[in-house]
Amino acid sequence: MNPQSVPSPLRVGLIGCGAISNAYFKGLAPFSRFAQIIACADLDAERAREKAAEHGVDKVYPVQELLGDPEVDAVLNLTVPKAHAEVNLAAVRAAKHVYCEKPFALTYREGLEVLKEAEERKLRVGCAPDTVLGGGIQTCRRLIDEGRIGRPVAATANMLCPGHESWHPNPGFYYQAGGGPMFDMGPYYLTSLVTLLGPVQSVSALAATTFQERLITSEPLRGKRIKVEIPTHLSGGLEFGQGVIGTVTMSFDVWAHHLPMLEIYGTEGSLQCPDPNMFGGEVRVWTTTKREWENVGLTHGDRIGRGVGLADMADALQTGRPHRASGELGLHVLEAMEAFHVSARTGRKIAMLSQCRRPEPLAAGLPLGDLA
Repeated sequence: MNPQSVPSPLRVGLIGCGAISNAYFKGLAPFSRFAQIIACADLDAERAREKAAEHGVDKVYPVQELLGDPEVDAVLNLTVPKAHAEVNLAAVRAAKHVYCEKPFALTYREGLEVLKEAEERKLRVGCAPDTVLGGGIQTCRRLIDEGRIGRPVAATANMLCPGHESWHPNPGFYYQAGGGPMFDMGPYYLTSLVTLLGPVQSVSALAATTFQERLITSEPLRGKRIKVEIPTHLSGGLEFGQGVIGTVTMSFDVWAHHLPMLEIYGTEGSLQCPDPNMFGGEVRVWTTTKREWENVGLTHGDRIGRGVGLADMADALQTGRPHRASGELGLHVLEAMEAFHVSARTGRKIAMLSQCRRPEPLAAGLPLGDLA
């Protein structure tokens, strides 16, 4: 699409008005000159009306009417994971750009179909998480690019918890296809690793389903049992370019641990990264020159929130540059997550089919609301 033909700000139609939508309304507010939500749709019409009223959105209508509205330039897809690919594809076929919550789809094949259709129609596709654009991971990216820890040789990423049935009001979907620790939390960690180290080349993994049922202890479904349909503990190895090896563990079966969330190890030091599910956090580095851990001040802002990836896509449409939270990146991470399950099931090492560019870093010191 010719950058001059793209409206500014990008006019966005929101599909899926669940709880996460509030974070997008809030996160997009500082970037309103790039993108604005002008319409809401949801399978639950009342929920769409309530969300629109809460955030001052005038247009509320069924999904098909939103897709047919010529004043909507892009779709923000915040539906449940099993609907992501279907809604993404419908948006593209309606000549809309689309930005999707993670995961990009449930299977690599579904996601690839979306990207192929978008490419044919010269449309942009983006995918969460955009937490990698926050001050925490961007500071780590800068330190790696500057050579603070030398050449990266290894990495570890770990998300271990006892599951979500103790706090989530309706946790059943976490234990169905498209859920589990890898598809739920894996996108934050794997997207961070690709942002820091580049694309994945192969995956080898093991997996287990520790409990066949889960007991909900949160309200309003306290006492109900959930049938577990997917692995709830996965551990494996990733091969990146330049010989870098990563180890990853994602689990809903662990009560407590001392494992680091995300660390990168280099020839001249180690880098402790903050929680990949957040936009800020503490960054620490150990180098062979100082031989002790030291805190590093953030070089990038941490006051941004969900939706910055959509704003970046809107700005990229105007300027013609690649956007950072791209569909290609989302598909690559999706393939890696699917490869964990396939490798564990078959006992084989899985060579990755997809490739993606390592996203360009943001400029340091940008004021809130600016992108570059």
